[in-house]
Amino acid sequence: MAGMTSSARPHLNRRLAEFGTTIFAEMSALAVATGSINLGQGFPDTDGPEEVREAAVRALRDGRGNQYPPGPGVPELRTAIAAHQQRRYGLSYDPDTGVLVTAGATEAIAASLLALLEPGDEVVALEPYYDSYAASIAMAGGRRVPVTLRPSFDEGARFRLDLDELRAAVTDRTRLLLINTPHNPTGTVLTRAELAAVAELAVERDLLVVTDEVYEHLVFDDAEHLPLAAFPGMRERTVTIGSAGKTFSFTGWKVGWVTATPELVTAVRSAKQFLTYVSSGPFQYAVAEALALPDTYFEGFRAGMLAKRDILAAGLTEAGFEVFKPAGTYFITTDIRPLGEKDGFAFCRALPERAGVVAIPNAVFYDDREAGAPFVRFAFCKREEVLREAAGRLRAM
Repeated sequence: MAGMTSSARPHLNRRLAEFGTTIFAEMSALAVATGSINLGQGFPDTDGPEEVREAAVRALRDGRGNQYPPGPGVPELRTAIAAHQQRRYGLSYDPDTGVLVTAGATEAIAASLLALLEPGDEVVALEPYYDSYAASIAMAGGRRVPVTLRPSFDEGARFRLDLDELRAAVTDRTRLLLINTPHNPTGTVLTRAELAAVAELAVERDLLVVTDEVYEHLVFDDAEHLPLAAFPGMRERTVTIGSAGKTFSFTGWKVGWVTATPELVTAVRSAKQFLTYVSSGPFQYAVAEALALPDTYFEGFRAGMLAKRDILAAGLTEAGFEVFKPAGTYFITTDIRPLGEKDGFAFCRALPERAGVVAIPNAVFYDDREAGAPFVRFAFCKREEVLREAAGRLRAM
């Protein structure tokens, strides 16, 4: 019997068949069509520090980065990243061998998984997870194994990691743990005890770990960001991912990075060079200056975002949502069941017409869509007056 012809076969390969247009594109288009306030996609509505923007302009005018930058990233930025890791966390990396600049954290995630996985390898990831995780695992031929963060109300409403469930998810086929803290979308920040347990498991089972820490500077209340690479036995097995977009509010610049041992960086770079090769030339020089800003910048940035969190959290509570106040990131997860709703997709698609506000259904971040069905995510990285207006619209819904 003749095989299927090329024209009859689906154009999109089987690994990516489950991934269509992202919900972010759909909801952002809906925001434009309805004139709604977009609290769906996580981008600020103001630019970051003026001196950092001017550093990018200066680099452009001086001809720095207008042509291909070095493959690993410009030396100034790699040095600044290494200095940041040393100053903040006591982690020492050689700028020449332990740091790799990427086209945002999304490329860092993709390159890391493409480099470190063989087809059939299992990746244990905390669910709900950023949508590029699933796609990157699929492109690498891996198999994702979710461990679900579940709602808990014992010490305030938050999502918690079940360490016994994490341990049970690891099998002989597990190659890698994919950890995200502070966690998008739930806002959970893993505690010292939880991270120590993750580290113990990784060492015991000889696992690699890719840790997404792009919201490292956005932790609130009593939460503390602790890099997993700093725990015993983790330095040699951890790829740490960071990003300038979330910390400096220049998400369009797409400047991210990887820090790891030279052996791990070499592996990730081998994949990265065939993705974008290089990117963000002039912006790399600007981010190098941004990372050297005084602590007052980072403290002020966190305090400003904390105030915005509280404005939106209060408005959502008054509107009748169950609010999981985040310990980190700039997202709030809510439960819509107190409003008499249970389908996050239907709720979010109707919300622009009902209230003039756009949000994201958390179910898109779950393999188990039922587990995520009643949860909806709002972004609070907007101007305070915008958040107050959105809260007022939701209260009036």
